Amino acid sequence: MKQVLTTAGVIVSLTLSSTVAAMDESEGDKQAPGFYRMTLGDFKVTAISDGTVTLPVHDLLHMDADAVQQRLAEDFLASPLETSVNGYLVDTGEQQILIDTGAGALFGPTLGFFRDNLWMAGYKPEDIDMILITHMHPDHVGGLMHEGEKVFSQATVYVDADDADFWLSEANLNAAAESDKGFFQGAQASLLPYRDSNQLVTFADGDELVSGITVNPTPGHTPGHSVYHVESQGETLVVWGDIMHVASVQFEDPTVTIAFDTNSEQAFTQRQRIFEEVAEQGYWAAGAHVAFPGIGHLREEEQGYRWVPINYSTQL
Repeated sequence: MKQVLTTAGVIVSLTLSSTVAAMDESEGDKQAPGFYRMTLGDFKVTAISDGTVTLPVHDLLHMDADAVQQRLAEDFLASPLETSVNGYLVDTGEQQILIDTGAGALFGPTLGFFRDNLWMAGYKPEDIDMILITHMHPDHVGGLMHEGEKVFSQATVYVDADDADFWLSEANLNAAAESDKGFFQGAQASLLPYRDSNQLVTFADGDELVSGITVNPTPGHTPGHSVYHVESQGETLVVWGDIMHVASVQFEDPTVTIAFDTNSEQAFTQRQRIFEEVAEQGYWAAGAHVAFPGIGHLREEEQGYRWVPINYSTQL
């Protein structure tokens, strides 16, 4: 596991350095605010963009680099690949519940727009009641903090106990390779202020955290990676975090794993299980790294799966 994290840490560090160097100092040529809303039974679900990060997926995926580029080319893409980072807000009518918070300031200047886009979507950070974390990588928890202050002052943060035990461990931080320490430091800087104010709750496998939202343990990408099933009036949305990272490759071939996984075999097993469930049941799915808004369906094909993105709508 240490070697896997080291490889990923080195690659991401180099990628972020080149991204910062390439940034134009001007404020022009930016997209409109990133949020997209859908209805799910009696709930409103809003996809919130944190931005994008450019990743050398041909190096990160456990697949021949030329084969990765060929798969991407079939979708008119190439590596390094601009990759979405998405979070989701579930408005039940009684509670406002976030699932992940983006990277904040932890992952470079092309990310960190979650808080602003939440505002643009009509929600204030102080109105958020609960935050459900899929896992404690920096691009999912960094948005909990801003300039040393808690962003979500009234919220309780929920995370799997195994993930908390792993990433918040001082011993694990000290034992980590130098290039890996940022993963632990990011998690601790983001979560410990909430723990210190009794706003962090850990949960066990299969708990229903709130009416309509059930946690499904999916260890592999991290020790306590979790998928959330959101259900209202017979409709289900599976918010799957980092079950997958590269749509052009992993939908067609779910066996392909990535350097960020702490346990590649487990990660593949969980990906296959979630893909099968979503496709067989016709559930909606929401992916942190599927092109924004990251919402759609999966259809099983002769070889792997096909992603069917949500049809754009101006109506709720």
